[in-house]
Amino acid sequence: MKASLFPSQRMETVQVPIIPIISQLIEENPGTISLAQGVVYYGPPPEIFEKVAEFGNSIQDHRYGPVQGSPELIKLIEEKLHVENGVVGDLSERIIVTAGANMAFLTALFAITDPGDEIILPTPYYFNQEMAIRMVNCEPVLVKTEDDFQINPDQIRAAITPKTRAIVTVSPNNPAGVVYSEWVLQEINNLCRDHGIYHISDEAYEYFTYDHVRHFSPASFTGSHDHTISLYSLSKAYGFASWRIGYMLIPESLCQSVMKSQDTNLICASQIAQVAAVAVMETGASYCREKLTLINETRKLVLKALETVNHFCSFPESRGAFYVWLKVETPIDSITLVKKLIKEHRVAVLPGQAFGFDNDCYLRVSYGALEPQTAIEGIQRLTQGLINLCHN
Repeated sequence: MKASLFPSQRMETVQVPIIPIISQLIEENPGTISLAQGVVYYGPPPEIFEKVAEFGNSIQDHRYGPVQGSPELIKLIEEKLHVENGVVGDLSERIIVTAGANMAFLTALFAITDPGDEIILPTPYYFNQEMAIRMVNCEPVLVKTEDDFQINPDQIRAAITPKTRAIVTVSPNNPAGVVYSEWVLQEINNLCRDHGIYHISDEAYEYFTYDHVRHFSPASFTGSHDHTISLYSLSKAYGFASWRIGYMLIPESLCQSVMKSQDTNLICASQIAQVAAVAVMETGASYCREKLTLINETRKLVLKALETVNHFCSFPESRGAFYVWLKVETPIDSITLVKKLIKEHRVAVLPGQAFGFDNDCYLRVSYGALEPQTAIEGIQRLTQGLINLCHN
């Protein structure tokens, strides 16, 4: 008798990726303005094309590169971590170039976990991280944040068990748009040190802060290097998403495990993308900071427009990333509401259910990809749609 064929039960527990679902709905409803996907409105520095034009002349360009990443790129990353993130010491052996920060997160999980281990995720969580934890047969332990979506270290402490392997922080935060204070990050980092677990610090939005709020890197704290895993991305700041380059800074004790994972899953990040990344890093953060002025203008327009629905919608102070985490007082669940907004009002956002909020109706509104005028039109469609669907 022929055996039945069926997917992995492990994968059956993983939620379906929300971005492709929303993208399909947008495609089916032409003219929809997307306030959904987390990308920026601009592309990468033009200098990358000069670098890439030189690629391919050597036969070595068409072979595998070093598993860790190109030495030239690693050197530039090390300099950046010293100058911008305040991380001290020789970092060259602890930097791994990855195919984006999502890949870095999964690689970190392979390196530190065994089946049945627990990873603490403050809610709302970034959905791809929750998915990755389940994919490696581990358990995400969800810890509620405060009313303003800031982390309460005491609640995190109470969630630690003998099975806990790591605590994850995402700051600036996706999806809530909040920025964690230096004190909170220090408390979390100290908890990890004291309990012999890892602090995974996702800093993909490190440059996107507003109103004089500062970003802090836990790897800069004294005594943090043995238990802190820091994840970074070029996708957001440099309009570099399709090139798939990120990097991680890891404890020295994890280097062998991380390299095993990288070599098996990827071998190395794309050589041509790393060449382009060298040009990006040489251009530096000033490239992103020039663009932040326009993003901040768009942010202010979005926040002002949302005041028109504040009698039934609320959101925390959004001083980081390029998201607003909108709570809507309605009996409609967030996925149903998102579908109605797209089909009836031609505006797309992401449902809070993808980020771990199943009971109340939350929406993630992303404004980084739009010029101000388009953002105004999009947010007007959103507010009018919310009034029509939820408040009439």
